[in-house]
Amino acid sequence: MYKKRFDGRAFNELRPISAKAGIIKRADGSAMFKIGDTIAYAAVYGPRDLYPKFLKDPEKGILRCNYNMMPFSGSGDRVRPGPSRRSRELSLVIEKALLPVVDLSDFPNSVVDVFIEYPQTDAGSRCAGICAAAMALADAGIAMKDLVVAVSVGRVDDQLVVDLNYDEEAYEDGPVADIPVAMIPSTGEISLLQMDGEVSKEDLLRAIGMMKEVAGKIYDVQKAALKEKYTKGE
Repeated sequence: MYKKRFDGRAFNELRPISAKAGIIKRADGSAMFKIGDTIAYAAVYGPRDLYPKFLKDPEKGILRCNYNMMPFSGSGDRVRPGPSRRSRELSLVIEKALLPVVDLSDFPNSVVDVFIEYPQTDAGSRCAGICAAAMALADAGIAMKDLVVAVSVGRVDDQLVVDLNYDEEAYEDGPVADIPVAMIPSTGEISLLQMDGEVSKEDLLRAIGMMKEVAGKIYDVQKAALKEKYTKGE
């Protein structure tokens, strides 16, 4: 039985979180989001002309995300540089998680590009990327209904936990399920729900409930970072 977490946290406790907005000067918007030892940097460029032209939407702009882990960033094996099937999949996952809150109706035939880079990871990279990208979009002045918060929940052996780290994802003495969840705080709507592993329906609902209980803490960190930038007049 998994009775104590590797890092000593309570089962419903997040890793330490920090965030900052406006950190990349030449970007239209940018942010850093750190949770535990996972660090995500997001930079937004646009709205700008979209090429090739056949991708243009005459009714609204499009959102395009790019997920990239630096070769030395992983907690496990060295990450192979360049695009991969996983990076393309996670780029699309992050894009879909953000689309429900982004309004690009005033920018037809244009694109907003979001580049997310990871210099260091210890599990939860897609969730950290979503949190950083949402802040960067807000920093860029893109019209949004709300921010998006994201964190993984899941099961390690027989125990439901919040915010799995790498050691828990790699746990070998029992079954593991990793469930990344993204949520719109103002409505409670879920914009991302994935699962790697198996859990019962009851445990899945309990795990989502645990995510909703801690989502407000992430939301507060995101808002505080954005407010700090504009309070200082940066």
